Amino acid sequence: MRLILGSSSPRRKDLLAQIGIIPDLILSPDIDEDPRKGELPRPYCARVAREKNLAITADPDDIVISADTTVALGRRILGKPADAAEAAAFLTLLGGRRHEVITAVAVRRGARVWAREVVSAVKMKRLSDAELNAYLDSGEWEGKAGAYGIHGRAGAFFPWISGSFSGIVGLPVTETAALLQSAGYPVWSRE
Repeated sequence: MRLILGSSSPRRKDLLAQIGIIPDLILSPDIDEDPRKGELPRPYCARVAREKNLAITADPDDIVISADTTVALGRRILGKPADAAEAAAFLTLLGGRRHEVITAVAVRRGARVWAREVVSAVKMKRLSDAELNAYLDSGEWEGKAGAYGIHGRAGAFFPWISGSFSGIVGLPVTETAALLQSAGYPVWSRE
């Protein structure tokens, strides 16, 4: 049995390592992550995590784990910004407001898939021009849903969160450990 992480995210690899899990293989699935017309954030996130998982070729006894993180402001999905202008627009839109961060996790062994979505609520403060420009200049917004990574410099922008901090970062470790156990992975004992 191999554990395959279907994600090139260094944060997901680090979060697994935090609970003592080192993947045997890391593969990055190539799927279309564009939301479908009228698709709501939570079903969108769950679908993308599952599609990422199913896009990874694995042996029947291998365990594949994949995830997707989505930032949602109401019914609006704020994905990974295309450029600094879009990142600025996202961060300005989120400023002073509560929004949701949804991380969906899918674990597969053979033909069976276990899945879970974890929804956390966060509030970002309104950013001054200096804060916004410094953050944009840092480049930390690149490749991140909603244009921020709460585990980096943007951590200073969030006076309030409710939910899973690791889920906001990109992989809810409590729920992930439970899914892996359900799939027969020895999370707490090493053989």
